[in-house]
Amino acid sequence: MTIDNKLKILFGTASVLLLCTLIIKLNYVPGGMILSGLFIGGMLLVGILIGCVVLASILKLIFKFTSFLTLFTITTSVSLLIFHYQLYSPTLKIIVPDNYAGEINLVRSNIEENILVVDSNGIGYLNEWTFKKTYTKPIVERVNGKRIDAELVGYNSSAFWARVKSCCLHGRNIESMSFKILPENSLVAEDYGVKSLTELVDEKLVAF
Repeated sequence: MTIDNKLKILFGTASVLLLCTLIIKLNYVPGGMILSGLFIGGMLLVGILIGCVVLASILKLIFKFTSFLTLFTITTSVSLLIFHYQLYSPTLKIIVPDNYAGEINLVRSNIEENILVVDSNGIGYLNEWTFKKTYTKPIVERVNGKRIDAELVGYNSSAFWARVKSCCLHGRNIESMSFKILPENSLVAEDYGVKSLTELVDEKLVAF
């Protein structure tokens, strides 16, 4: 078997696996407006594959002794791997006080390590990278170790986290990611009112 055929099989297999796992992952990506994450991601995938055809055609002019299909599978594998990274979201483990119910706000912060043990006001802090990358539903536990998946209320059916800007601290907005926790054994979220984060956050930790 020639090197060209080996590369074709290796990267062809990698491309198929990456494509399949991407389609699965897109089911959990937040959408936009009325469009689902799967639909928007599917459109991007089509664009990526078309771009790979164009790129492989250009590379064929340079690597004349390498087959077009080999170049296409290589460019597709690399492109899908990059797309995988762009879609990556950490799953946060948040610790909340026993019996806490209400809004959780994770504030965009200038810290290096996330502060995911929230205070009595439901406030924690995320570093820049985590704030930008996170969209998956978190794992939430009480201080006593009890996991409370059934009590979590997301933003809407397509996006769990609500991204909020609160005005104003020293004339600048505070950005946070939020969701709600139901009271234990309750099926309906109570109206806790809108928290003024400007009065509750540690301003030394806030990134504007």
